[in-house]
Amino acid sequence: MARETSRTGLEREYLRFMATHPPLVVGISGASGAIYGVRMLEVLKSHGIPAHLVISKSAAQTLKEEADLSVEKVRALADTSYQITDVGAAISSGSFKTRGMVVIPCSIRTISDIAYCTTDNLLSRAADVTLKERRRLVLVVREAPLHAGHLRSMLAATENGAIVVPPVPAFYPRPRTVDDIITHTVGRCLDLFDIDLGLVKRWRTDVGGA
Repeated sequence: MARETSRTGLEREYLRFMATHPPLVVGISGASGAIYGVRMLEVLKSHGIPAHLVISKSAAQTLKEEADLSVEKVRALADTSYQITDVGAAISSGSFKTRGMVVIPCSIRTISDIAYCTTDNLLSRAADVTLKERRRLVLVVREAPLHAGHLRSMLAATENGAIVVPPVPAFYPRPRTVDDIITHTVGRCLDLFDIDLGLVKRWRTDVGGA
């Protein structure tokens, strides 16, 4: 009986925490640039911000090819991880409260699914739910060059309410390493959720003193 009471207490504590600290949903698709998604998870974990993760099937190959990382290691960075086929997962429902969702990196296939409401897997379903609930959806589209079909998908996704954020490097912070560039991009994405973790060197922050 005491054990059951203890479980109930933990459940209540968890619900209270979730009410004040809803998770950020992180999607990693198969586009090049998997390290952006990994860095996002690392940053969220190090600052105690809950992350709920969904990884596409093609992303598993990209993680291995580009970063020598297994899906299991990446999943371990998230508080909760879902299978791409689990369309009944918590993040597939608008009643499950979140801060919003970032797909980082986002392939053209994924942004096209989101743009035209093709929700046959959990990644696109969770993104569609984010839009219908009027929550912030950030799509870090990693592709170049772009043809008209790509641009139409980006426009349609934007019209649906998403924010398209290609991972364009900023050079005013004088990055010295690729890691600097990746971290700055992740920080700018978090800015869109009003999450400032000190990752971004701001432009002209000393203008008053000047």
